[in-house]
Amino acid sequence: MELHHKGTGHTRLAARSPFAARSRAVPPAVGPLRRALTRWAAAAGATPRTEQAVALAASEAITNAVVHAYRDAPAPGEVSVSAEVLGDDRLRLVVTDEGGGMLPRTDSPGLGLGLPLIVELAESVDIDSRVGVGTRVAMEFALLSG
Repeated sequence: MELHHKGTGHTRLAARSPFAARSRAVPPAVGPLRRALTRWAAAAGATPRTEQAVALAASEAITNAVVHAYRDAPAPGEVSVSAEVLGDDRLRLVVTDEGGGMLPRTDSPGLGLGLPLIVELAESVDIDSRVGVGTRVAMEFALLSG
């Protein structure tokens, strides 16, 4: 896993700089990506409630990339996670893969609850998926939700 905190300064200031990490889209990558993102969100000033929402939504989106994005590929590709603080009160999280895009599956190994859960946790969700190009799931959260 490659992890990048852009910018310099103390912990609080560094956390306000963007977060970026990427890893092979394999099951063991989900936890470390989620934990690194959650630490960044906490340092950026997220409330415990926002930290939990970000962690769960990120876990679901990363898991979707692991399970679905590269299912027809000879080997797993990468999943990228980025985040940034917008102004003083918003956090944007983006999970991206370069897999096959979102296609209907009758043989899906999941329950189909991941995306509805993400929509419930985030204040806004934007999904851009193109067959053969990949999927980008952008989510926004209130930094200071109570």
